[in-house]
Amino acid sequence: MTDLKEKLKEELDDASNLLIASKYAVGLTGAGVSVESEIPPFRGPGGIWTKYGEPSMDGYQRFLADPKGWWENIIKKITEKSIDELTSKIWDAKPNLGHYALAGLEKMGILKHLITQNIDDLHRKAGSKNLAEIHGNINKLRCISCNTRWDRDAFEIKEVPPRCPECNGIIKTDTVFFGEPIPRDVLARCEIETAKCDCMLVVGTTATVYPSASFPIRAKRRGATLIEVNLYESELSYLCDVVLRGPSGKILPLLVECVKEKLQKKSGST
Repeated sequence: MTDLKEKLKEELDDASNLLIASKYAVGLTGAGVSVESEIPPFRGPGGIWTKYGEPSMDGYQRFLADPKGWWENIIKKITEKSIDELTSKIWDAKPNLGHYALAGLEKMGILKHLITQNIDDLHRKAGSKNLAEIHGNINKLRCISCNTRWDRDAFEIKEVPPRCPECNGIIKTDTVFFGEPIPRDVLARCEIETAKCDCMLVVGTTATVYPSASFPIRAKRRGATLIEVNLYESELSYLCDVVLRGPSGKILPLLVECVKEKLQKKSGST
């Protein structure tokens, strides 16, 4: 046990040094960061898809074929309170210590931007400001033509399918369906942040879903350092400069404290 604690201490020391030395650190998070908020992951032990099977791979095409029917079905489910397990858990979830730690790194000026694959809105609720939600946000609606977004509760639905007041395009939930292209604006932001970063903090992702899985690889090719925080080995582990094994809700606060201590010592010596 003592050896494990010493190993973690050394790894936290290495990771904090990389973050402090960076000029433009970027975060990338996956479902693992929200597991401690009682949102199940999609894959692996306890995963929603492991339990119920993967959803239809042509979800977006089915939406386009009958957007009116899709909206009528969703409104009926909400009215009858028959929302699926994952959606109900997301709506009830609160940020955990891992989310707050990432927001803290941004507030400290260490983390410049955060790319998340999660749709749960927990990073924003925890205080992250510079955020790219590549798979959308469950609490927002989006026009599929011009990408204008609205808070779900603030948009009055007068007809189905609802129409965009800006361009008259069809509105859907902001979450990206299978078969749906990643919205151009958010994908462009992810590309820009990946190109700028010299250190990427990769948290709670299996690194199997593209294009997100390509961001750390491309950053590494450009000379960026990679730090991984994950319970399990991922497709990226072999590329990482530092790997911190454990739940993000435990590891990230420790990393923040390590960074704080070093910055305080640094400011005290100047």
